[in-house]
Amino acid sequence: QVQLVESGGGLVQAGGSLTLSCVASGDTGSMNAINWYRQPPGKQRELVAAISSGGSTNYADSVAGRFTISRDNAKSTVYLQMSSLKPEDTAVYYCNTGIRGTRASYWGQGTQVTVSS
Repeated sequence: QVQLVESGGGLVQAGGSLTLSCVASGDTGSMNAINWYRQPPGKQRELVAAISSGGSTNYADSVAGRFTISRDNAKSTVYLQMSSLKPEDTAVYYCNTGIRGTRASYWGQGTQVTVSS
C-alpha cells in the first residue's frame, strides 16, 4: 500500500505562483507514475500532470508551459510548480499513483487551490 499526503495549496491572485507537494510513504519502490489531478467546483476530476519513475513528464494542454511536475526520489516527494495561475485553475488538487502489476490506485486527501481574479 501507498499513502499520499498533499500540501501547499492556498489562495493566490491571478498571475501568481504556488508549489504543491505530494509525499508518498509505504511501498514507494513499487509505485507507477505519480499523477496530479484536479477537480474544479461542480466539475469532474481531470488529469493535470504525470511523471514516470524514470522522470518522463506529461501535461494537460490547459497547463502546459505554466505548470512543472518534478520528483525527488530520495524524499519520496513529487512537486507541482504552478505559475501564471488563472481563476480557472481553482480546484482541489489530488496526488495519485498505483502499484506496478496491480490495479490498486491510491489518492491523497487533496489540497485546495483558489485563484482570485
